[in-house]
Amino acid sequence: MIALTCFRLPKYRRSVFLTFKNLRKNGNVCYVRFSSASDKNVGTETVTLSDGKHLHFSTGRYARFADGCAVASLGDTSVMVTAVCQRQSSTSSFLPLVVDYRQKAAAAGRIPTNFLRRELGPSEHEILTSRVIDRSIRPLFPEGFYFNTQIMCNMLAIDGMNDPDVIAINGASAALSVSDIPWNGPVGAVRLGMIDNEIIVNPTRRQIQDSILNLIITAAKQNLIIMLEGSANEILEQQLRKAIKLGVKECQSIVAAITNLQKTCGKTKRVLETSEQQQDDSLNSSVRELSEAKLQDIFSNHTHDKISRDNAVNDLRNNVIEILRNDNADLDVKLAESIFGKVVKDVFRTLILEKGVRCDGRPMDGIRDISCQVDLFNPLHGSALFQRGQTQVMCAVTLDSLQSALKMDTISMLISGMKEKNFFLHYEFPPYATNETGHASRAGRRELGHGALAEKALRPVLPKDYPFTIRLTSEVLESNGSSSMATVCGGSLALLDAGIPISSPTAGVAIGLVTKCNETNTNIENYKILTDILGIEDYLGDMDFKIAGTKRGFTALQADIKISGVPLKIIMECIQQATNAKLQIIKTMNTVIREPRQTRKDKMPVVDNLEVPIHQRGKFLGIGGMNLKKILLETGVHIYPHDENTYSIFAPNEDAMTEAKEMIENVLQKDREPILEFGAIYTAKIVEIRETGVMVTLYNNMIPTLLPNSQLDQRKILHPSALSLEVGQDIQVKYFGRDPVSGQIRISRKVLQKPTLTPKTLHRDDATEKT
Repeated sequence: MIALTCFRLPKYRRSVFLTFKNLRKNGNVCYVRFSSASDKNVGTETVTLSDGKHLHFSTGRYARFADGCAVASLGDTSVMVTAVCQRQSSTSSFLPLVVDYRQKAAAAGRIPTNFLRRELGPSEHEILTSRVIDRSIRPLFPEGFYFNTQIMCNMLAIDGMNDPDVIAINGASAALSVSDIPWNGPVGAVRLGMIDNEIIVNPTRRQIQDSILNLIITAAKQNLIIMLEGSANEILEQQLRKAIKLGVKECQSIVAAITNLQKTCGKTKRVLETSEQQQDDSLNSSVRELSEAKLQDIFSNHTHDKISRDNAVNDLRNNVIEILRNDNADLDVKLAESIFGKVVKDVFRTLILEKGVRCDGRPMDGIRDISCQVDLFNPLHGSALFQRGQTQVMCAVTLDSLQSALKMDTISMLISGMKEKNFFLHYEFPPYATNETGHASRAGRRELGHGALAEKALRPVLPKDYPFTIRLTSEVLESNGSSSMATVCGGSLALLDAGIPISSPTAGVAIGLVTKCNETNTNIENYKILTDILGIEDYLGDMDFKIAGTKRGFTALQADIKISGVPLKIIMECIQQATNAKLQIIKTMNTVIREPRQTRKDKMPVVDNLEVPIHQRGKFLGIGGMNLKKILLETGVHIYPHDENTYSIFAPNEDAMTEAKEMIENVLQKDREPILEFGAIYTAKIVEIRETGVMVTLYNNMIPTLLPNSQLDQRKILHPSALSLEVGQDIQVKYFGRDPVSGQIRISRKVLQKPTLTPKTLHRDDATEKT
């Protein structure tokens, strides 16, 4: 017997939990005790943006076992973000933060189109969005926080107008703020567009397609920029500056709303003991005494390259550990290595801040030596080698038919409005590029992110309605910083070498930053901006700001910031310094090639259009497209319909095109019909009697055409036998060309007869009546 008890809850909002400890069993009767949770953790906040849109935040209703959960909504698009952090520190020496952003088909009212009809592995768009969210929140975790943390973004609803990626950033900020996870947020994020020189905040999907700017800005309080990610259609410098300032201002209202939500519904931040061991002052001083002066010599020796400098630092570390171990057999090696790493960072940054010395001897705004080369291998459609310092990138362009365009999945198509891409860039970073070993596996998150950034930089300069699909591959052969921006430079050269009429050469450069804060670590007292940073300057610095563009303006930018925010003033100085460097790089590139190649290579593909009359399409295609398949197998030429009356022919080279056209000509020339004159009278032979008319031929080997009953006689005819017509009989007809829709021959017999005054309907039993 089961006892069921019903309770009437109060009208005000209550959350009810059912837990195992509330379930008691007494014989065959189960008693269930319900306990209501407090409403103090349930709350909502709304932000009204400058364009009148409302951004809603709510927490306390869903996923209450997570450390933090928030739902962010803009329009009818809603994203639920959860944050969970383990209580035990990991063994890693960096923050093991994982961000999972997943597109849900149900949120868009769709069913996945794969075989299993369910969500599978993450798509490229999901991975790139996860990286944007990661870069927006990672800088604000406290130093030494090495706890496994996971952020999961679950799309609840998509309206097809408001992109969920920016909403997910704000949702992650709210989830971390209301959680008990130590985090120095919140942050706010907006997307900016520009149409007719007017900046639009959080543009819709349709607006972003007409916009020359697509920029995501994440900022914290006091107008500190945390992350930049965007693409543009050669936007001018002053327009970019204006957009960034407006975006940072919009973020402040979002930050204020999340702060209010944290005050009313947030949990008390946990006090976690980090795994970092307490440093021994004597050990710290010993490591500094043994290594500081020698490190200054290493970083001041401008003859070092990447490998020799790294080897020198590693040898010094081993020597210091060995000396300390000889003095103390119980030496904590990991702690000593950690202290040595901090000394390396302090010495490196001090030389830059106080002495203005970079480890390779360049000034702060100096660019490494650049060398370029194009047309590396004749069979390639386009190729280039770009060398900047010890960063070397080889790029290759492949042209194929439009049928080879990259098809987008259903959800990405709905969100981005893009059905397919006829230009895509693949970035490869093999382990030998940094003198390492490893598996040559598929592209990871880093490779996808770098490739997407370079693709954004080059896409605006490509021609519209280009008759080929373009695949650009970039393989990093040597890496010592800024390989993604080297890909932009090398890719631009390869496109020119392939003869693609891009609007302008494009170049990219990475800008670095080294700062010194006050004792409270709240304000930047001193800083240095570094142009064209090395790998070690990226690793030991505070920012990696990648900027790409043409002489006229900018096409892509991405800022990875490692400190808890960079002021607007410094960002503007970085943009100015990047503009000067970009122009200098383009000038060097133009000495190698500055215009698209005019002479075609032997292996270059060609495209042509073929107009096939409607009545010959069946003969042209063959049964089941047999003729087209035969041409593809023998020549490698693709033929596919272009529009209603035209077929496009794609050939891998000129010889294949010539061979394919000969095969097409042979098919169409076979049994070619004689030219018939419009309005002329011909003798037609009846080959078949049908209910609707007679089938006739006007010449030998002609496919019979129908002469309908309505054109047999001026009187109304219900069957051809009423006129005593027989198979094999010759009749006179007049030719009126072909039907423009069906391609059928139009002929008539009745127009050759004199009109009758009293038309009479003829039936089959009137066979004796003569015409």
